[in-house]
Amino acid sequence: MLESYSYKNPIVKQAADPFVYKHSDGYYYFTASVPEYDRIQIRKSKTIQGLGDDTPTVIWRKHKDGAMSAYIWAPEIHFIDNKWYIYFAAAKVSDIRGEMFDHRIYVLENSSANPLEGEWIEKGQLKTNWESFALDATTFEHRGVRYLVWAQKDPKIKGNSNLYIAELSNPWTIKGKQVMLSKPEHPWECIGFLVNEGPAVLKKNGKIFITYSASATDYNYCMGMLTSDETSDLLNPKSWTKSEAPVFRTDYEVGQYGPGHNSFTVSEDGKKDLLIYHARNYKEIVGDPLDDPNRHARAQKIDWKADGTPEFGTPLGD
Repeated sequence: MLESYSYKNPIVKQAADPFVYKHSDGYYYFTASVPEYDRIQIRKSKTIQGLGDDTPTVIWRKHKDGAMSAYIWAPEIHFIDNKWYIYFAAAKVSDIRGEMFDHRIYVLENSSANPLEGEWIEKGQLKTNWESFALDATTFEHRGVRYLVWAQKDPKIKGNSNLYIAELSNPWTIKGKQVMLSKPEHPWECIGFLVNEGPAVLKKNGKIFITYSASATDYNYCMGMLTSDETSDLLNPKSWTKSEAPVFRTDYEVGQYGPGHNSFTVSEDGKKDLLIYHARNYKEIVGDPLDDPNRHARAQKIDWKADGTPEFGTPLGD
């Protein structure tokens, strides 16, 4: 890595919804949606830049039919209580284009020390408080409590998906009622589709930040942010404040379009916080954006403002 903490972008091509986890063994583990939406694979490297050079290991493939048989989206890899877990979304039919997709959240578990080895066991669907379109689950621990944050459709609320939080009793089971933290309401969250999705959690400077992505997955895709004090009740929606404007968005000057669905990690020396996200390097898309494979994974350093909040800046050019 360069001393300036700069990276040669993209770090991994055709890798939408990228998630990077740096483990105690010094390796970065990388998962993302693949263009075929048919499998989950993991890359492993000692450096962020090296993730693009590693040959991915396929650890799970979609079912032939029934649940988990179509559109495998946004896997995330987490290490919880000495086991590996992968959260992902999947649909149960192959012809689901239309008003609404039919995804649900699922969990895989691996007890091996190395997640590229051993058996990945299906723990089944992570049941939320009601059955509807659900995706993009992420998890974090705070003050001895483990939480799940995800996107889901409420049939009573106009739009595609809102953001929810709930406590977990174990990595695949919600405890108690889920609470809505955000719904699409600003104009920049409602372009093409009314969407809040892809939450990612960053704890820093006495605060908890949840970034998320909004609007259609073309050049209008962008990131918003929720902020709470670390001492607040995280299950109380009033504990969270929402950005009035996007915190990260398309930059026409550098030619990066629709940045979003991010995750967070740290630099190789552990001194800098990093933003991992996907974006395209062209604006116009032929057909459905979900069929366009060129959402590439990218990385850049996060700066911090005097008030302790993150400054994401603008997407770096290729």
